[in-house]
Amino acid sequence: MKPNLQMTLDKYFRQCVGIDVSKDKFTACLFMYDVASDVGCCTESIDFPNNKTGFNQMVKWSRKEAQKGFQLTYLMEPTGSYYEPLAYHLHKIGLTLYIVLPNKARSFCEYEGIKTKTDAMDAHCLALLGCKNQRLRPWQPPKAIYRELRQLTRLRASLTKMQTQILNHIEAIDHMESVTSEVCKSYKKLLSTIQKQLEQNEQAIASKVAQDKELEARIKRIATAKGIRSNTVTCIVAETQGFHLITNRKQLASFAGLDVVAKQSGKDDPKHKISKKGNAYIRAALYMPALSAAHCNRQMIQSYSRICEKHPDAKMIGVTAIMRKMLLLVYTLWKSGDEYDETRDKTHVQISN
Repeated sequence: MKPNLQMTLDKYFRQCVGIDVSKDKFTACLFMYDVASDVGCCTESIDFPNNKTGFNQMVKWSRKEAQKGFQLTYLMEPTGSYYEPLAYHLHKIGLTLYIVLPNKARSFCEYEGIKTKTDAMDAHCLALLGCKNQRLRPWQPPKAIYRELRQLTRLRASLTKMQTQILNHIEAIDHMESVTSEVCKSYKKLLSTIQKQLEQNEQAIASKVAQDKELEARIKRIATAKGIRSNTVTCIVAETQGFHLITNRKQLASFAGLDVVAKQSGKDDPKHKISKKGNAYIRAALYMPALSAAHCNRQMIQSYSRICEKHPDAKMIGVTAIMRKMLLLVYTLWKSGDEYDETRDKTHVQISN
């Protein structure tokens, strides 16, 4: 069998457009890299509006600047929801796109000694990563049901937050002197509206999950773990889009902002805390279940007690540890397809894709 000439060429010469996306614009940089000589060059970073016009302008620019006869790829990070329209546009027109989680890009920058943090430098770094890392897998859109579920679960989180705020206001005015009846009626009417919206939202989520029998069965199976409700599992699955970009436990912890970072100055002992540089919806969804699991789940009780004994004045450390442990448990059960077994610590099972 004759070797594929195009594959041979792409093996020794690579070119990638790194894209740093924000709300109103995105910055693109094209890097061309000769693998054999370990020499590369790049264009200046160019800003484009984050809309369909900007997408087409960027594609036209990149094709003009790139070397003809070689594969041209694109790479970006999942920046909130701002990256999605561009990602789906590139996929729709048949271009090769890589999406890497921020912790992978950050580690690569540190390895390359890149310390500057600007949009232009981020785009440059992403382009370089796309050229040097030959193990990246082209991005494929996740199932549409995950995007729809994410919208519904985020609406539920917003409604729940508003409900709590209104309840706090009502409690406050109950202790005030001479509160007008119009104010009381308005708060109660607003609370009733939010509660109705919450009921409709719960029904919509249940109906959406029921459309995918495999997804429904997975969520029910994972929710058999004590302390983990189906609402929590649904939120985690929706926010990670079925763990679409997650390949290991460390990535997942970083994605949720539950990865532990240390800061040290001089001879002082390093202070450890979670980064919180990740998905806030997952952390919020795990907080109450973690409090529950710390008192009803055998595995979690043991971990929580051990941590609280070590840090008696900072029990929140124990709650945060349980949140992380529960998140990894959901991921492990999702990937393995196993039933939950309280006598076995499934968060320590190694999962590979």
